[in-house]
Amino acid sequence: MRLVVVGNGMAGARLVEEVRARDPRMPITVFGAERSRPYNRVLLSNVLAGTARPDQVRLVTPGWYAEHDVTAVLGTEIVAVDRDAKEVVAADGRREPYDALVLATGSEAVVPPIPGVERALAFRTLDDCRAILAAAATARRAVVVGGGLLGVEAARGLAGRGLPVTLLHLADHLMDRQLDPEAGQVLGQTLAGLGVRIKTGVTVVEVLGGAGNRPAGVRLADGEIVDGELVVLACGVRPVTGLAAASGLKVGRGIVVDDELRTSDPAIRAIGECAEHDGTVYGLVAPAWEQAAVVADLITGYRTGSRYRGSRPVTRLKAKSVELAAMGETHVDETTDSGAEVVRFSHRARGTYHKLVIRDDRLVGAILVGETPVVGTLTQLFDRGGRPLPGDRAGLLFPGVTGPPVADSPVRMPDSARVCRCNDVTKGRIRACWESGARDVEAVAAVTRATTGCGTCREAVEGVIGWLREQEGATA
Repeated sequence: MRLVVVGNGMAGARLVEEVRARDPRMPITVFGAERSRPYNRVLLSNVLAGTARPDQVRLVTPGWYAEHDVTAVLGTEIVAVDRDAKEVVAADGRREPYDALVLATGSEAVVPPIPGVERALAFRTLDDCRAILAAAATARRAVVVGGGLLGVEAARGLAGRGLPVTLLHLADHLMDRQLDPEAGQVLGQTLAGLGVRIKTGVTVVEVLGGAGNRPAGVRLADGEIVDGELVVLACGVRPVTGLAAASGLKVGRGIVVDDELRTSDPAIRAIGECAEHDGTVYGLVAPAWEQAAVVADLITGYRTGSRYRGSRPVTRLKAKSVELAAMGETHVDETTDSGAEVVRFSHRARGTYHKLVIRDDRLVGAILVGETPVVGTLTQLFDRGGRPLPGDRAGLLFPGVTGPPVADSPVRMPDSARVCRCNDVTKGRIRACWESGARDVEAVAAVTRATTGCGTCREAVEGVIGWLREQEGATA
């Protein structure tokens, strides 16, 4: 069985690791259009902010491919799939045969077709990040176009370097896909406190030119000029499906796949941001990694009954002074939706907004903006959609104040509780690692990959390790 993987990003690289963990001999060739080794795209905002170096967001060590007998062809784009011959064709003319082909082509930045847009920089790849940092070194002001998750992260990162930033967004509030209006406004106030000027409900119609073909700012639809020697585009992403479409595979919003992640050609599968499963394209890392594990199970024969049934994604942002989580149903019309019970708490002065959406005594959605000690518990309740909630709803947001404490500390957390969602690592697995000699976060991460996804679970992992250390000391 010869496996070829097209795409060496977070989905493709994880698939290669998962396959090699199950089968040490299967011939594997992976093609990556970028010259860089795989890196964690989720953490690029930390590189922008200066809290992480590019080498700290790498997903594999320099010698991993050679050590594990994987052929990695980097900086080479695959331009065609010859399904009859079962070969992929590279831009340099190379043809690589396959028995199993997995497309992990990811997504690409949306670039609006406006005059002067070539003067702006997209924020999507590590090379994009390097270009933005180089431009930021001499810029006096920055403009970020797009107030979704990526735009918020870019604005926060640049502001963290002391650069005045204006964040422009087409919708009436930030992160409108994940947050309701009040949550978006609270998030906006938090960012404003960090030095980010925010303008919502605006349309950028031109990127203006300055000296040396650098940008001088942007023009809005109402004629207003927003100055900035650095213009960053964070206008969303779209699945990269051109290769699949040209190969005759079924394509909708993404490459259409079934529960075995097979495309309309059974010899070809697709995972990650380019894949559309059951009408959904997931733009987060946890679903991509769940899909990679299923494909690895199937093509190696390790677990032939493995199936992907969809994910319950949680959007997280945890950075200095900015914390939020959004999951499930967050937009509910309470005037017409009689089946939804909504629990809400807002304290704008403190940058706090919490909202729970409950149906049939189950948590089906939540928004948490600002620091909250119960995000882990609520995520667990959302993950386990079949578990009834306690009668005291306020106790879910204020544990130990209006009701009994919830299981969010390591002491009360069951071993089955998921600490790291991206890599499906439970408290029990961390305990097992500890008992096997892994005594710090880095050692636990090396075994379980906890903290290597979105990075927001690091504090929780540290908490479990600290509790285990205290337990050991108490029994010594």
